[in-house]
Amino acid sequence: MLDYLGRLDHQVKIRGFRIELGEIEARLAQLDHVREAVVIAHEGKLIAYVSSDASFDDRQAKTQLASSLPDYMVPWRIVVLDALPLSANGKVDRKALPAPSAEVDDAQWQAPQSALETQLATIWSELLGVARIGRNDNFFELGGNSLMAVRLNARIGLELNASLALAALFEAASLAALAQAIESTRDRTPGDRALDELDTFLDTL
Repeated sequence: MLDYLGRLDHQVKIRGFRIELGEIEARLAQLDHVREAVVIAHEGKLIAYVSSDASFDDRQAKTQLASSLPDYMVPWRIVVLDALPLSANGKVDRKALPAPSAEVDDAQWQAPQSALETQLATIWSELLGVARIGRNDNFFELGGNSLMAVRLNARIGLELNASLALAALFEAASLAALAQAIESTRDRTPGDRALDELDTFLDTL
């Protein structure tokens, strides 16, 4: 028996993973307040566009998607539109979708404030391929994943001379929160730092 799954013509490869965009679109369409959804790959990141009303919460939507999809399939950004652009034959016109950068709210962006935040922003930018990093930006929302978190932790140790348990990167995912976590480790006693290093080692096993 064969099950017809439709055309698999919207496959992309992101960070080494082959992704079927239709699967993400189907999960988005199941969320509350979503009428239509389409996902594209843009500069190595997944961008979702949904038609919805003012009740749609993009952060909550990402949380719901993360509960059923691997992290590399959760869109980096979800752009909300009143309606998706259609072509002459009534299908979504992907080429007519607005550029993601045009949707960025600069009023919510804050530059790194301390020398440590600036150093971290440079590391994030190199790892994620994102030119502008704000202090409230979330490492995983910018495209980070578990493998990148391991690389980030290694660079923090080498370049910032700080020892963090890998779990701390998931708990303090924003730039400002991570800088604060690093500062707190510097205020600890040698014994406390030794325990942190042990936790970091155990995380790698």
